[in-house]
Amino acid sequence: MIIGVFYSEVGTRLLKKFSVHDPGIIQIRAALHVSNNWSDEDFKKAHALLKDHSFRLDSRTLPLEDLHIFLSQHKGFMLALLENPQLYEHDRFTDLMHAVFHLAEELISRERLVNLPHADYDHLSVDIARVYGQLVVEWLTYMQHLKKHYPYLFSLAMRTNPFDANASAIVQ
Repeated sequence: MIIGVFYSEVGTRLLKKFSVHDPGIIQIRAALHVSNNWSDEDFKKAHALLKDHSFRLDSRTLPLEDLHIFLSQHKGFMLALLENPQLYEHDRFTDLMHAVFHLAEELISRERLVNLPHADYDHLSVDIARVYGQLVVEWLTYMQHLKKHYPYLFSLAMRTNPFDANASAIVQ
């Protein structure tokens, strides 16, 4: 439930923000078009493809100020998630939350987010890539969990897939 709330409020939007700046998105986009027909083997193949994907994003191409505002607006929500004692049962998700908080702190700690030194942009690129890679892998795992245990939640998550350029909550 915690992971689902995170993706509803923050994770899916972050995936959309990051994936449009992923120079290698074409190689993984089709593999992430999860459908009702997917089997455990399909999820396994998608996970294998993600292991080979480079989640490198260049912070110079991202709207860092928008990212800063988005993360700041959701900081209270994410702090509340961290307070949930069940969170520690999900080590990968806990690592993801720590990576998101670190990125938020990096953005908050700078007086400005434009015309930064090259080393700063490089550092932020590493932090963003860490969050993006963990977000994608955890999202795929979450989608498999929903498909197996909560088909009605899976239906909406599938229709709002952040890797589907034509995604819409509207049932067609």
